[in-house]
Amino acid sequence: MDLDLKKTCFDAFDIGAEQVLTQEETAETIVPDYCPDIARIIDTEGKVFLHSRELHDGKAEVSGNVRVTVLYTPEGEGGIRTLEFAMPFTIETEAKAMPECVCLCAEVEPEFLETRTLNPRKVFTHCKLVARLTGYRKVPLCFCTDAETDPALCVEKRQETHRTSILAHIAEKDFTFSDELTLSPGREGAAEILTSRVTKTVSETKIVGSKLILKGLFDVNLLYRTPEGRCASASGELPFSQIMEVEGAAENSDVTVSLQLTGSDIQVGSAADQDGRKITVTLYLHAVALLREELEVTLLSDLYSTVYNMTYEAEPVALSEFSGVLTRRQKVQEVLEIGVVADSILTLSVSCGAVSVTREGENSTLRTGAAVRALYQDEGGAPLVAERCIDVSCQLELAGDSTVTARAFCPEEVQGSLTSGGIEVRFPVEFQAQAGSKKKRVCLTSAKIDTETPKDLSGAPSLVLRSLGEEETLWSLAKRYNTTVPMILTANDLAEETAVPREKLLLIPRKRI
Repeated sequence: MDLDLKKTCFDAFDIGAEQVLTQEETAETIVPDYCPDIARIIDTEGKVFLHSRELHDGKAEVSGNVRVTVLYTPEGEGGIRTLEFAMPFTIETEAKAMPECVCLCAEVEPEFLETRTLNPRKVFTHCKLVARLTGYRKVPLCFCTDAETDPALCVEKRQETHRTSILAHIAEKDFTFSDELTLSPGREGAAEILTSRVTKTVSETKIVGSKLILKGLFDVNLLYRTPEGRCASASGELPFSQIMEVEGAAENSDVTVSLQLTGSDIQVGSAADQDGRKITVTLYLHAVALLREELEVTLLSDLYSTVYNMTYEAEPVALSEFSGVLTRRQKVQEVLEIGVVADSILTLSVSCGAVSVTREGENSTLRTGAAVRALYQDEGGAPLVAERCIDVSCQLELAGDSTVTARAFCPEEVQGSLTSGGIEVRFPVEFQAQAGSKKKRVCLTSAKIDTETPKDLSGAPSLVLRSLGEEETLWSLAKRYNTTVPMILTANDLAEETAVPREKLLLIPRKRI
C-alpha cells in the first residue's frame, strides 16, 4: 500500500548560468565643424549605458552604447575642449548558453578605452568591454514534510527541521531621476560641462506591504569650463527614493539592489540662471532587486513500521544558505608620481575592477585593483593626466565550503593634495561580500507498506543492552531493534535524544505488538 506523503513547494529562482564575455569595439570619428582642431588629446572617458537585456531560447543578448568624452587642447587656443560621441555595441552569448533562464542581469564596463588622433579633424577610438551576465531560472523547491498513516500501522517518522534561504522574487524597474545641483558659493559658475561622473549608492531598503522602498544618494562629480575659460571642478550629493512593486514578498526579506545607468543628461541651468550656478541633472536608470527569504522547513527523512515491512525511495534536497552582506572598508593613501611640478588638481577619480577571492580554510582574501586617475595642470597651465592601479585587499572569515561573490567600490569623494613627490590621494575602498552554500539533505519521495504480512519478531530479544556506536543515533537504534525513540528515552530516564553520552549503556526495549 502506498503511503500518502504530504508535499510542500516554494516558488524560487536560482542562478542558471553565469558568463563573462569580452568584446572590442573601434570607431573613427570626425570632429564636428563647430569644434576647433585637435592639438593634443588629454584624456578619454567612457560611460556605459545599457538599453536592453534579452533572452531568446537560452541565448542572452545585451545592447547599449559607450558614451565617449574626449578631452583635448585645441590648436591655436588655450583651455580644454571636449568631443563627445556614442559607440553602440551588442554582446551575445552562444545559443543555449543560458537554458531555462527567465531573467537576465548584466553589468558592462570598459576595461580599456583609448583615443588617438588620425589628423586634427579625425580620431580613432579603441574600447574593450567586459560583460558579466547572470541568468536566473525558476526552480521550485519541493519536498515531503510528513506522512499520513493509520495508528494501527505503527509507523515511526523521522522529521528534520532546517533553515534555508530562497531567492523568492526578482523585481525590475526603469525610472528617471531629475534634480538640480547648486554650486557652492566658493565655486565659480559654469558655462559648459566638460565631463561628469555619477556614483550610485543604495543606503536603505524597506518592504511595506507589496512595495519596496529604496533610498540612496547620487554622488555627482563635474569638470566644467567657467565663463572666463578656466577649468573648475565641483561635486555634490543628490538624495533619491523609489518605489518598486514586490507583490507577495515577505517584509523581512533580505534585499540586494543594483542600479544600472541607461542614460544621463547633465546641463548648465536655464537662461534665467545668469551665473551658471545651477546644474540640471537627469539620470535614466534600470533597477534590479533580488529578494531572499529565510525559511524554516521540515523534511521527512526516514520512516519505518514496528509491525510491517516498508520500502521507500528518497533523494537529496539542496538547501541554500546565504550570509548577509559582509562589509569591510580599507583606507588607501598613495602618491602618484608625475615627474613635473603641478600647479593644481582638476579632478580625481577611482574605479575598482573585479574582485578575486583566495581561500585558505575559513580565511578568505578579497583583492581588487583600484585604478586612480588624476587630471591636473602643470606650472604652465597645460592639462595632464596621471594614473596608477593600486592593489587593495582585505580578509574575511567565511565557511570553507561556501561560494563567495564580492564587489568593491569607492563610496566617497577622492581627496588629493600636491606634494613634492607628486599627487597624494586618499580614499576608502569598500568591499561587499556574500557567502552562499548548498547543503544536501535526504528527503523521502515515496513509501510503501506491506500490510499483508506482519513482521516475524518471534526470535527477536525483548531487551538489548548496548551503547551508541560511532555513527549511530537513537533513531537508528530504535529502527534496528524494532522499537521507538520515546521508549528508549523512557527506559533510560533521558529527557531528550541529543543528551545521550556515547559511553552510556542503554536499555533498548522491543515494542510489543
